[in-house]
Amino acid sequence: MRWRLLRRRLSISAPHMAVRSHLPWPLRWAVAAVMLGFSGALALWAFEVGRSIAGLNPGGRDAAVLVQDLRQQLADARMARDRAQSIANSADSLLKTERVTQQRLSEQVKALESENLALKDDLGFFERLLPASGGEGVSLRGVQGELDGAGQLRFQLLVMQRGGSRNPPEFRGRVELMLIGLKDGKPWFDTTAAWKQALQLKQYVRVQGVVSAPPQVQIRQVQVRVLDESGVLRSNELLKL
Repeated sequence: MRWRLLRRRLSISAPHMAVRSHLPWPLRWAVAAVMLGFSGALALWAFEVGRSIAGLNPGGRDAAVLVQDLRQQLADARMARDRAQSIANSADSLLKTERVTQQRLSEQVKALESENLALKDDLGFFERLLPASGGEGVSLRGVQGELDGAGQLRFQLLVMQRGGSRNPPEFRGRVELMLIGLKDGKPWFDTTAAWKQALQLKQYVRVQGVVSAPPQVQIRQVQVRVLDESGVLRSNELLKL
């Protein structure tokens, strides 16, 4: 029995034996505290390095303050943009208004120039009129005519009532133009009026128009006649061209 126990202890199946060093528990706690402190310092260092790399703490400034500054700068930039856009819109509106005003002024200037030319024409026409002779009745004044290259006669004249009355009776009648000229080198006269127009006036009326010459006729003179409603000749004038 003893031999079996001795052989069992000396054989490979003998029980294992562990040799352990015995440390006091205060020393164990001190070693654990040192390891934890080292780990915490390492983690804090990694956190700070990460913040610096990410740009969350540049120059030691607080991230919240930096975000607030960036928001303020963005708001200022938007306000500046809005002011610039408002100024641009106002300038565009003023430019459009100025263009419209300039166009209207140009149209008014053209209208005034046309009116001025018409007034000058009327003034020159009336200045060429001779003073009215004495007596009463209808007279022809300022008879003018001009031939163009196409054989057309452009004329103008003034029919007036003579007399000192401010409210003369109304005259009704007509004005006629008779053409006199040459045809094939021989004198030619048309007994039919080449142009006529009804008249109705109290003081004066201006008459103008265009008359075309008959074929192969050269106009040399124009006879202008004023007749009343009954066909009686009231005024007559011969215009030489």
